[in-house]
Amino acid sequence: MIDYDKLKKSLKHLELQFENLQSADTRPELTDIDREGIGESVIQRFETCYETLWKTLRRYLIEEIGLADAPNSPKPILKLAGQNDLFAATVEQWLKYADARVSTAHDYSGEKAEECLTIMADFIDDAIGLYQTMSGQTWE
Repeated sequence: MIDYDKLKKSLKHLELQFENLQSADTRPELTDIDREGIGESVIQRFETCYETLWKTLRRYLIEEIGLADAPNSPKPILKLAGQNDLFAATVEQWLKYADARVSTAHDYSGEKAEECLTIMADFIDDAIGLYQTMSGQTWE
């Protein structure tokens, strides 16, 4: 049986920190360095959530779908998930998330960080949808 707790926790932390970032501009007590730190935290939480998600997805493909030869790499796993109709979004959208994850590795500032943050709302929505599909649980 697949344990979805780690995925749920990492996704919930990402969701909450992204909400924190979205409200940061309306909070005058925050300095620019505070806002930058919140943005960096969102990216780090995205990385953690993405890694947890694709590994859980791989396990789901093996245990629930029966794909014994599932590769141990994110993009092929995402393509297999798309072929098995597990996504509400397109596989291309999920591959954009994969590219964002690779591009942010150890670089949380500048253009790459901004690009990552622009897709965050969509990633969170799509990840919640996938969580619900795999776990059979509603999002709280």
